[in-house]
This record gives sequence, C-alpha cells and structure tokens, in this order.
Amino acid sequence: MTNDDQAKPDERNQPPRDGRNTAPDAMSARAKSPAGRDAARAEGAERSAGSARAQRAAETEIRAEGGIDIVSPMPVLAEREVEASLRPKRLSEFPGQPKVREQLELVLESAVRRSRPPDHVLLSGPPGLGKTSLAMIIATELGAPIRVTSGPAIERAGDLAALLTSLGEGEVLFIDEIHRVARPAEELLYMAMEDFRVDVMVGKGPGATAIPLELAPFTLVGATTRAGLLTGPLRDRFGFTGHLDFYDVTDLETILRRSASLLGVALRADGGAEIAGRSRGTPRIANRLLRRVRDFAEVRADGVVTEQVARDALAVYDVDELGLDRLDRAVLDALVRRFGGGPVGVGTLGVAVGEEVETVEEVAEPYLVRAGLLARTPRGRVATPAAWAHLGLTAPRDTGAATLFDE
Repeated sequence: MTNDDQAKPDERNQPPRDGRNTAPDAMSARAKSPAGRDAARAEGAERSAGSARAQRAAETEIRAEGGIDIVSPMPVLAEREVEASLRPKRLSEFPGQPKVREQLELVLESAVRRSRPPDHVLLSGPPGLGKTSLAMIIATELGAPIRVTSGPAIERAGDLAALLTSLGEGEVLFIDEIHRVARPAEELLYMAMEDFRVDVMVGKGPGATAIPLELAPFTLVGATTRAGLLTGPLRDRFGFTGHLDFYDVTDLETILRRSASLLGVALRADGGAEIAGRSRGTPRIANRLLRRVRDFAEVRADGVVTEQVARDALAVYDVDELGLDRLDRAVLDALVRRFGGGPVGVGTLGVAVGEEVETVEEVAEPYLVRAGLLARTPRGRVATPAAWAHLGLTAPRDTGAATLFDE
C-alpha cells in the first residue's frame, strides 16, 4: 500500500470540529503512524495548491481601463470584497426573483420548523444574478455554517470525500459551477446526497476494499450557469431547483439604491434609472457601473450621481444606452460592415475583432442575442435589423430573421 493510499483515509478521519467521531478504529490507528501523517500533510498541501490553481483558472480577470469588459457579468477576483459587502444577508432583503424567493422561503421555513436540514438546492442561471448570494442567505436563514468551494477545485473523489466527512450536522456546502465537478467526484456525490455516506476505497487492484463512512446530514447548494451540462443522476438528487432570470429595471433601481446607501454614494432617482437601464439586467454589472459612476462624480462633478452625470460617466467607459461596450459594438460592427450582416462563423468574427473565440461566445454573444441584435443560425452569426439600426445603418431586405431557418 502506498503513502497516497494511506493518506486518503488518514485525512478523512481526523476528528471533526464538532466533536463527531465517524472513523472506523482501523482507520484511526492508521492515522497515528508518522508516515500516514506526513502523507496526509503532503496530500493536503497538494490539494490546496491544486484548488487554488483551479480557482484562479475559473476566475475571469476583467480589465477596467478604458471600459474594456466593464459590463461582463463574470466575477472578478479583485471585486470579491466589495461584492461581499453589498450582498443581501436575509431572504427578505433579496430583491427581484419573486417566484424563486417565495419557493425558497417555503422550503427553508418548513425545514426550520421540522428541525431538519432542507432538501438539496440547485440554483441555475446566467452569471451575476445572485446565486452565490442566495447560497449565503440559505445558510443564514438556517442558522448554519457554510463551506464554499467550486467545481473546478474538486478534481478527485478524495478531495470531495475529505470535504464531506468534515461537515458538521446541518452545515451547508456550496459548490459553485457544480457542472464542472470531475466525474469520479460526481459519482461519489450521488451517495452522499442520497444516503449521507461515502465509500472510501483503500488499496488498489483485487485487494482494494471499500470502507463506508457515515456523514452528518447536510444541505448541498449547487450553482451552475449551464444547467444543461448537469448529468441526469445529479440533477435528480436536488429536491429544489430554482432558475434565476434577468432583472427588470425597477428591481435594479432598488438594488442600486441599497448599494448606494452602503457605499455612501449620493444617488438621485434619475441617475439610478440611467445606470439600471444600461446594466443588462444583471445586479453585478449594475453595482460595478455604480462604482465607476461614483468615481466620475467625485472627480469631475459635485459627487452627486444624476442622470447627466451617469450619462457622461458611462460615455467615458464606452457603455452605450443599450449597455453595449467596446467588444459588443466591435462584434456588431464587424458583422455588419465587413461581412454584410452575415452569416459568418464565430471563429471569423473572433479574428475580425482580435479576440479569442471563447470571449466572443461567452462574453459578447449572450447579451447580443438576448437584446435581439444578433442571431445564431446553422450557417453562422447574423445581424438582425435592430443591429443595423443601432449602428445607424439600413438593413438589406434579405438579412436578419429570414436566415434563421436556413438549412
């Protein structure tokens, strides 16, 4: 048996913080050996390093200079602290998403009255709509601690088993981007979610044995931006599924007023409406634009965010009245002026605007499609008549919707 084989059971059977002792005697004895402890420390260090690398790879670093990608809904590592301070703490403070909020309130209230952990919760929807905030709120409403990790950080079944065995009763485990959990770890998660136990394999080959470990009842909250990538067995084990939609302007104005009060920003109603209208229906973008407009107001105005100040500030950051930034307009401009409105392949578009294909597909395209400015067809991307109009041009008769049904 190798040190790695010893390290996995050793690490999982350190006494949990809440005093529970679920480890078999054989595994407890194994943990006392110096070689086992050294191997456990080595594996823990390796796992921590791997998790950090995966987390950094999962983050999208957005460059704010000149307004580049300022309206991207992806999280930014440097904004984590500010975002945390602006998150609502209770379900009653969470704006928008009335249907999901009502359903979740019933689930949590019922669990509290029964003194039992609620069913596992799956939250899906585009980035920046509040999935992480809801996960934090769930833990707060239950009065339970929360552990936070991400799918890319769980590379092996052993990583997940070590995390699960350390959970105390009633704790909340939040896995962001759960669709990116490695397949071996996902299969281990099935039994943990359903039966609250995991089977740890010790040894290799014909001599391998499975040691069952009982888990304390916990609640898993999974978040995903691509619900379609979740496997059926994993999706079916969630007792509650909530889909978050884009926010309307009224809800975004409410969010901006709350954020302005927390940040100490003098925000007028017309200024909040102007920012909300350019926020792509996404609270994360609204809060980011508010901070940039605040900077402009403090440096070039009297510190009060009015409609005109917001317009002038967002013009500096290249955010137009529809919420399009430099990249969005570059994609539309290339599609219309260079390729006659399409159809054109996304790879060609990426070359034309000087960006990676993934950037065009994941950052620019989703909002352009939702805004009705771009259409995806079997032959390629096509500019709609609204895109031509937004650029001040007249669309040819044969462009736009007619190509949607081309084979």
